[in-house]
Amino acid sequence: MIDPVLFFFILGIIGALARSDLRIPREITDAMSIYLLLAIGLKGGIKLHQTGLQGVFWPLCITLAIGVIIPMVAYFILRRVGRFSVVDSAAIAAHYGSTSVITFAVAQAYLNNRGIEHEPELVVLMVAMEIPAILVGLMLARLLAGGHSVPWRKSLQEVILGKSVLLLLGGLLVGWVNGPERLEQTSWFFSQPFRGVLALFMIGMGVSAAQRIAEIKNAGAFLLVFAVVMPICNCVLGLVGGVLAGFSEGGVMLMGVISASASYIAAPAAVRVALPDANPAVYLGASLGITFPFNVLLGIPLYHHMTKVLLNFFN
Repeated sequence: MIDPVLFFFILGIIGALARSDLRIPREITDAMSIYLLLAIGLKGGIKLHQTGLQGVFWPLCITLAIGVIIPMVAYFILRRVGRFSVVDSAAIAAHYGSTSVITFAVAQAYLNNRGIEHEPELVVLMVAMEIPAILVGLMLARLLAGGHSVPWRKSLQEVILGKSVLLLLGGLLVGWVNGPERLEQTSWFFSQPFRGVLALFMIGMGVSAAQRIAEIKNAGAFLLVFAVVMPICNCVLGLVGGVLAGFSEGGVMLMGVISASASYIAAPAAVRVALPDANPAVYLGASLGITFPFNVLLGIPLYHHMTKVLLNFFN
């Protein structure tokens, strides 16, 4: 069964492909993204307040390792097999090592519909994976692009103080410090309307994804294959990491989703500053035009099936 939220995403795609005037104003999209980021962080923080931070260190180490491995492997494939330039390879690798908050939110909704619980620290791990992957991508460009200069200070500012990381960590901290009792009068606002706001946001994401199709056509068949196969391979790495971390079925699946997702918020902001010569049509076309639709429409149920197969194997 397709999650109802995904019908809104499909509606956005159909509207864009049919050349409809369907658009969500940028200001409203920004407001919805702020709400979703804060809600995800806040709910994770409240659960962490109830369960504590015990046992986070080992999963965090695994997450950071995955955040380093993925962009390095992606860079090698893009450079050696895809024959992309050093700068474009590094830019795309940074996007695929980083994470997508909206993909995470859709996966959470998928699990909630099926009554499957997951560990609250997954929000912490999602933020943790976002940062090293971008830094590895920028470092590869600096080391291998023949003296390419990277403005590290401004790039780090874009990564650490960017909207996604700041709001997720801010919401996480507020929820963790205050707990459900002190947030009782405001927590409803970040829980009850969440799916409705996510549904509206997915219409805009569908429009944006459809608008990137032409860019993918120009990039060639290799990038299309890469944008589908790479997330599946990354998911396997994340699932194994989730098993090693001792997570439940829901936690293992979300670890796979985090690893399989590709950034289109934090990574583009950092790459735009640090690697201005990189082609946005390539890295945004792949991450937003192909990988995001694949993950939310087909990938999430596929990753859940892969999770169950892997858990059965280990059990």
